[in-house]
Amino acid sequence: MTIKTAIIPTEQTFAKVHADRQLHLEALCVFAAIGFFLDTDTYWKDEVVLKPAHTHRLDDDGYLLDSKPWFEWFYDPKPMTFDAAVDGYASLFEEVLKEQTHGQRVILPLSGGLDSRTQAAGLYRIGAEVSSYSYSFAQGYPESAIASAIAKVCEFDFEAFTINSGYLWRVIDDLAKLNGCYSEFTSPRQMAVIDQLGAKGDVFSLGHWGDVLFDSMGLPQLSDAELVDLLSKKLLKRGGLALASKLWTTWGLDGDFLSYFKGRLATLLDGIAIPDSNAKLRAFKSLYWAPRWTSVNHSVFASVQPITLPYYDERLCRFICTVPETYLNGRQLQIAYIQRYAPELASITWQDQRPFHLNNYHKNRFPYATPYRVANKVKRTFNSILGKPYVQRNWELQFLGASNQAHLSAHLFESGLEDWIPEALVRDYVADFYNQDALKNAHAINMLLVFAKFNQLNALTF
Repeated sequence: MTIKTAIIPTEQTFAKVHADRQLHLEALCVFAAIGFFLDTDTYWKDEVVLKPAHTHRLDDDGYLLDSKPWFEWFYDPKPMTFDAAVDGYASLFEEVLKEQTHGQRVILPLSGGLDSRTQAAGLYRIGAEVSSYSYSFAQGYPESAIASAIAKVCEFDFEAFTINSGYLWRVIDDLAKLNGCYSEFTSPRQMAVIDQLGAKGDVFSLGHWGDVLFDSMGLPQLSDAELVDLLSKKLLKRGGLALASKLWTTWGLDGDFLSYFKGRLATLLDGIAIPDSNAKLRAFKSLYWAPRWTSVNHSVFASVQPITLPYYDERLCRFICTVPETYLNGRQLQIAYIQRYAPELASITWQDQRPFHLNNYHKNRFPYATPYRVANKVKRTFNSILGKPYVQRNWELQFLGASNQAHLSAHLFESGLEDWIPEALVRDYVADFYNQDALKNAHAINMLLVFAKFNQLNALTF
């Protein structure tokens, strides 16, 4: 059997390899540190995920025989003006949207950012029938207000949802099965309303990965060692290194976790034949981050309707490899596309630069932004005094409070997790999360919950 994987796969494809059926403890430490598995790693030593952009041969029993690349990321900037780059992007992007959505009612998630706004502009220009929606956290920033304004300009149907506290506990078993415990459970907030989304149309158009392809980190040229250090800092979650290091020691693995992790990164970076540091990091993220983290929760959307992802399209991946890096700084191409082809959308607040929009976001600095920041801080402080703290992250809604704590504890301590992660370690993290520093320990709690649900689903015995 032959399987050809996409440049950026929308889902993980698994294969067997000849090894003992044992937990891959080194891989689990990496997962605990960064929130996704690296390269082809899985929970098991005898199972791998097929590499992106490869042609794979498997035998009749599903064992991987060999893999050969059919595409490799490159950086070959073509001589072009910025206007020509915008024109090329507009033409290609709208062509992809037409092909992916032709004759279907499109379900479009809208946010306050750029990727979905660019999709809205493109879908409006090609005359697609669109049903859009957005969601905001209870007691959080009203992101749906921006999305509603975008939908109104484009004349799309629109519905706003509120993500409420504690929804996770009624859906966690389903979510664990959908994503296979290959991602933490609080990020895919679409799970809170997924039952209401499928009836909105025929196909999802998801904007994932536009923010990586169409942006530059603005880095100088870095040495290999500098690149590894930078990438390590980018990948490690707050508290992730500490958790991974504790697990590494608990399981008696050789050496130390950080040396192992940086060695893995160095090897993977060496396999990307791109001299430019910015383009090389973009390729790394597209090879190892998008398929193993971003794509994992596509399964939630796909459980109710088919999905399409314009930024995953091969043509856009190839196109971005030819665009001069200077044109990507600060999301210039997407901003220019919206300004040129959907100017009304450009004047709507850009959430990341609020209260400014695409035409004046350069003013998001002193002294222009000071009145908004002061007023916003006063509002948050006042609400906090009233017992309504500002919510920025989904885990705040799902983990904080007595009811959530009871649910979390039940899942953590009634799962058999203590057979491979000491109960004392888990209890220490729970205590530190609730009594010391929730932000510092939230990632660890997320990952321990994933391990607990994985243990339950697989009925592990030791």
